[in-house]
Amino acid sequence: MFDKLQFDQSGISKAINWQGGGDFIYGELMKYNEAFMDNIQAAKTSKELVNLWKGIAENSFLNWYVNPEMPEEAINDYIAIGKTENGLDKQKKLLAELLNKNQLYVNLSEIDDADFNVSDGDKKLNQSFYGGNA
Repeated sequence: MFDKLQFDQSGISKAINWQGGGDFIYGELMKYNEAFMDNIQAAKTSKELVNLWKGIAENSFLNWYVNPEMPEEAINDYIAIGKTENGLDKQKKLLAELLNKNQLYVNLSEIDDADFNVSDGDKKLNQSFYGGNA
């Protein structure tokens, strides 16, 4: 889309002879579990992932089948995975599987929840975009 703002004349722009103009508004969804996913992908060591696991267990929406209590045996097994061939990738995949993908972003219905720390400006923008008392 940003290419179109620079008057790229390929694709649909060429087909309809668009000469520019109009408005473009860009916004992003507020990350929740997606922020954890970003941290998982950015991790460079097994130790970083173990620390992330602890934060994820305490501060994220987990899949329904995940017990947030971490017995020492589970942590030791997770650390052992990191020592195998392609261990870091395996650990990343396992950690990503714990997260509830329906909670990658903050839902509109949750913007007043203090845990998400949604700014008044963002709340106001949502109200104007969706109407009513978003």
